[in-house]
Amino acid sequence: MKKKILSVILASAMALGLCACAGGEAASTGDTSATGAAESSDAGSGDSYTVGICQLVQHPALDAATKGFKDSLTELLGDRVVFDEQNAAGDSATCATIANQFVASNVDLIMANATAPLQAAAAATNQIPILGTSVTDYATALEIDNWSGATGVNISGTSDLAPIAEQAAMLNELFPSAGQVGILYCSAEPNSQYQSSEMTKALSTFGITNVKEYTFADSNDIASVTTTAAAECDVIYVPTDNTAASNAEVINNVCMPAGVPIIAGEEGLCKGCGVATLSIDYYDLGYATGKMAYEVLVNGADITTMDVQYAPKVTKEYNATLCEELGIDIPSGYEAIAE
Repeated sequence: MKKKILSVILASAMALGLCACAGGEAASTGDTSATGAAESSDAGSGDSYTVGICQLVQHPALDAATKGFKDSLTELLGDRVVFDEQNAAGDSATCATIANQFVASNVDLIMANATAPLQAAAAATNQIPILGTSVTDYATALEIDNWSGATGVNISGTSDLAPIAEQAAMLNELFPSAGQVGILYCSAEPNSQYQSSEMTKALSTFGITNVKEYTFADSNDIASVTTTAAAECDVIYVPTDNTAASNAEVINNVCMPAGVPIIAGEEGLCKGCGVATLSIDYYDLGYATGKMAYEVLVNGADITTMDVQYAPKVTKEYNATLCEELGIDIPSGYEAIAE
């Protein structure tokens, strides 16, 4: 009888023990979920990101913008950001291929350096956020009417548009007796067409109305078109045009022997073939774009309402070597471009 009672007591104790273990496991599971939630929150604050960069072509201005972008975002995110950097070698079709690859890889953000990469990225996705830089006019590039400062779609960025009215004033200041002014640019770049139109309007305010466009389709006919422009014009304006910037030496080899000065749209171009420019800092432009990328990636900023930003300052600069060779005296207020 005693053995039977003892067996019942032991069985009851074991049952209670099992219940206690079960209760302990339930509590443990609940704690694990809470810990997991906390870990998930911490992981969210330390997420890593992949950013695809498509640069149209290699030249100093675009290179500086890409470097500024990478430096900015790296300073903010450290090793939590990885860049997939691609160069399209000046080919629009390659821009499209690169953009589609970024979409297939599901990158977190696309940085489009220049107009053709921006247009390719816009055609490739309406979901992945896109930030442009070195883009002159977003309304023209994206065919947006009633421009308000923001695109209203998954695109924003920074513009390299220097004040064209001030560039026209510079041309008039340095060459007040110019007869015909030529505007030389690539017809395949919409933003160059925009700048040409705006420059023509701006020059008219100074009484300069004899203005003619000289356009080339690609690098193959730059020399011949430039030769015609140099033969007909007293001074030439070259806007922020990527094809021209990549072939500045070709342009200089025509215009310098002909004694025809060039007002350039940006510093890199001026360094290659211009006598003066009203320049922006492309590194700073890219740096500002990196800050915008951080706001989108980390702080959840709504890119559809983010206004396009512009260069914080412009500087009057001159090419001392070319000015000396052409016998041009530069007034005070200009800085010599570092060689």
